[in-house]
Amino acid sequence: MGSHAAEPTTRTRRSLREQEASRSRSRRVEVPAAQAPVDALPVAAHGDASPARRRSTTVVGRLGVLAALVGVTVVVPVSQSVAEGEIVIGPTADPDYPTTVSALTALPLSDLPPSSLMSADGSVRLRSQLDVSRAAERSSLPGCDGTARPTGANGQLSTEDLCTLWDGVTQIRADAAVALADLNQAYVARFGTDICLTDGYRTLAEQRAVKAQKGGLAATPGKSNHGWGLAVDLCGLQNNSTRFAWMNENAPVYGWENPTWAKRGGSGPYEPWHWEYIKGVKADGEFYG
Repeated sequence: MGSHAAEPTTRTRRSLREQEASRSRSRRVEVPAAQAPVDALPVAAHGDASPARRRSTTVVGRLGVLAALVGVTVVVPVSQSVAEGEIVIGPTADPDYPTTVSALTALPLSDLPPSSLMSADGSVRLRSQLDVSRAAERSSLPGCDGTARPTGANGQLSTEDLCTLWDGVTQIRADAAVALADLNQAYVARFGTDICLTDGYRTLAEQRAVKAQKGGLAATPGKSNHGWGLAVDLCGLQNNSTRFAWMNENAPVYGWENPTWAKRGGSGPYEPWHWEYIKGVKADGEFYG
């Protein structure tokens, strides 16, 4: 009787333990891996796991969570952008900013060269005009560029080849005029007044009139350096030894001289008032050495 009573009790306890183990296994399977706490991970069958192994298991679990977050926040949006064709690498352009082309074409017209200079040889033309402009600014005789031009006939020079001197009346050839104006500036700095002028370029008709009036003191019409625009007559020098001496010493520096034939004892009449632009006379005028 005793043995028959104990057998059902033993089977009943064993059944209860098996049912409890079955329910426990069911609960572990139903918990998602991503949501399961790290401490719920199974340990080794033989005793408790070491502390180092528990730390390793914890790190692996956390890395898995981070990987899942990266996948949700980065991979999914990028894959959606690829599907829609909207991937943009780098900063996007602000639609309110002008493009390079629109910025360049928006320059005011005043900042561009004049249309007359925009040609195949525009740069050469612009450079030449700038050179003339700078020469005019530096010129001691404003409005006279000082360029020597091909000469015409004696006493028949073009008015375009002549420049008016500081007295507003006397005219001589352009290159001679600028050189004489430079000399006049030095003269004014020394004496405080301009060089006094009485005569410059003479037309052929004027040479004939002077010849008729002065006789031997005037050159043969058509042979005078006044007719080439390369001679002037000055006033007051012969009566002032200081100014005359200054002129004889300084005028040659600027290319002007009282020629040898006009000096006292020279080959021609004594004319201390007659001065010539020697460089031009030697090249184009009547030179008597």
